Amino acid sequence: MGETLHPGARADLPEGIAEILADRPIRLGTRASPLAMAQAHMTAAALRARWGLAEDQVELSPVVASGDRITDRPLADVGGKALWTRELDWSLGGGTIDLSVHSMKDVETIRPEAFVLAAMLPRADVRDVLLGAASIDALPHGARFGTSSPRRSAQIRSLRPDIVPVLFRGNVATRIGKLQAGEADATLLAAAGLDRLGETLPGIASVRLDSDSWLPAPSQGAVGIEVRRDDAAMRALIGGIDDAPTSACVMAERALLEALGGDCHSAIAALARNSGTTIHLRAVLYSEDGAQHVAGDIRFAANDPGAPARLAADLLAQAPETITRLFHPG
Repeated sequence: MGETLHPGARADLPEGIAEILADRPIRLGTRASPLAMAQAHMTAAALRARWGLAEDQVELSPVVASGDRITDRPLADVGGKALWTRELDWSLGGGTIDLSVHSMKDVETIRPEAFVLAAMLPRADVRDVLLGAASIDALPHGARFGTSSPRRSAQIRSLRPDIVPVLFRGNVATRIGKLQAGEADATLLAAAGLDRLGETLPGIASVRLDSDSWLPAPSQGAVGIEVRRDDAAMRALIGGIDDAPTSACVMAERALLEALGGDCHSAIAALARNSGTTIHLRAVLYSEDGAQHVAGDIRFAANDPGAPARLAADLLAQAPETITRLFHPG
């Protein structure tokens, strides 16, 4: 086993990993978009640091996801979040990669039984960034707001019913380019994505929206790593870089989504925060036009997996039909 390790490698590599590394590098699957690649490099760096692996012992295997190819229609109309994961699922299930790196807010709630989310990197800034104005109040009357997100569309119209949503799809640079070209007066992007790409937004008015009053999408700012359920060696390897507080909060948000039966048409904002052994989960459900909403929260012990479902039931019990018709609880 010692022959497979470079001089700085950890002696406590999980069983089976040294044998794999004797033949080939660990193959890390990722979407080919700039943000996805940045997140994949973060994951590779975390693996190398945790286990003392050499540069060439972890390699990236990028794929072009359907969601990156189809940019002229809302995701909800052409397949939903599965368009972000489908190609990676084929590669992971077929054994051509060992793990997949995901932006967790783009991962459908119900995943194939053959896979397991084995780790999360430390969560980044969860906030949305408004581009095009110094505040929502500063947007001109009737401003065109670029988004493909039902959540963002409903949120901004709940505050400014005069705002006119227009379809904005594409990666971060594409959407910034569309804004600069005048296709919309303003848009929203995730702070985490801007930070990971090092975007400085020269000449564009912007503000990070307070997450206490403007909740983000469930799992926003989180990067998850998925492996085959039956691959014990990789599960142990990836588990070594798991950030437990992030995992607890993201899994609570995903459990809420599952209990609500939300999909790509559902306008939901949610955020869980970890405080020691307690999790505080907040959520808001919106009607499609943002005219109606229902909010709630729950504090629960981290070892209470049923709490998100209780919050989901409470929210749906309070919600009018304009909201409940967007959700399909099991």
